Amino acid sequence: MALPLDVCIRGDGIVGRTLALLLARERLRVGLVMPEPTPAAQPDVRAYALNQASKDLLTSVRCWPDSVSATPILRMEVADQAGGAIQFDATSLGTDALTWIVDVPVLQAQLADAVRFQPQIELLNAPVKATLTVVCEGRASRTRAEFGVDFEVAPYGQHALATRVHCEKPHAQVARQWFSKVEVLAFLPLDGASGHTVAVVWSVSPEQAKTLQAASEAEFCDALQTASHHSLGSLTLMGERAEWPLQSAQARQWTGSNDSGAWALAGDAAHNVHPLAGQGLNLGLADVAELADQLQQRDYWRSVGDPQVLRRYERARKAGMLAMARGGDSLHWLFSQQTGMWPQLRRWGMNRMNEATPLKRWLARQAMDI
Repeated sequence: MALPLDVCIRGDGIVGRTLALLLARERLRVGLVMPEPTPAAQPDVRAYALNQASKDLLTSVRCWPDSVSATPILRMEVADQAGGAIQFDATSLGTDALTWIVDVPVLQAQLADAVRFQPQIELLNAPVKATLTVVCEGRASRTRAEFGVDFEVAPYGQHALATRVHCEKPHAQVARQWFSKVEVLAFLPLDGASGHTVAVVWSVSPEQAKTLQAASEAEFCDALQTASHHSLGSLTLMGERAEWPLQSAQARQWTGSNDSGAWALAGDAAHNVHPLAGQGLNLGLADVAELADQLQQRDYWRSVGDPQVLRRYERARKAGMLAMARGGDSLHWLFSQQTGMWPQLRRWGMNRMNEATPLKRWLARQAMDI
């Protein structure tokens, strides 16, 4: 008869798989619930900006992609339509990279291979009872609703539109972001140092998202070239256009217990933030790092479902989320103000900050988590 599981993880995305590998390394018996088979989906066009802490975590489970699939960013340029601009440079900060843009399908495949060859992880078709259930199902988590957890959602009134394009000019390992009225456009370099491909994340109104989705490839690329000020020359669409509504959200409770045992939330099942700061997956990986650390450091006589252990995890991560969530909301609000003196104040503030080297260095290091 098989031994009971210590931890059952619901959700086999990047966050769930990383947590499974971390816990299995501690010799815990882990079950990872796989999703039901679905018809073949469109290729995933997403890419994530991962900081040093996330890189170190994924390296520790031997799942950090190579330099072609994890492009190091040497420079970041942010511009506002009012004339404000700020640049961050890896050399001036004394680091090899500001961040790394990671190809999502490649990272998912590496994690899947690592999980498959880890004997402490059992792949499950359905949830089973365990001492601790960890919910990593994403923002639309069914288990979170099943457990009766309040999920406080504040829509941003924007949709994210993501795709990939080939650029006439090489991206030169520069991440670019433009703020225009209520829109935010980001170009995230892919395919290594000499690549010509960028992942696009375009935050627009729901109406504009529909228009861009319905546009022909030529019309879409023309609009994208205009919005990016032709910075990388002519653009060619390379993938499908994915779209989803943006929201700020946080679960009121991140841990608890019910008839099935103890439970905890992690990743997008616990919190959502605006993509403008590029911190979504970093926050999810910080969740699993903290949870794995709390479980590893627990007193020998405490179980993995001990309420005190789980409360320490919840307190630590809620505190870590607070500044990021407030900062993201404040940035979104600030760049949404288009009347009165706000555009001029924004321009003045960005340009002054660009000159204030110590402050700029501090802000960059906070985002890089170094």
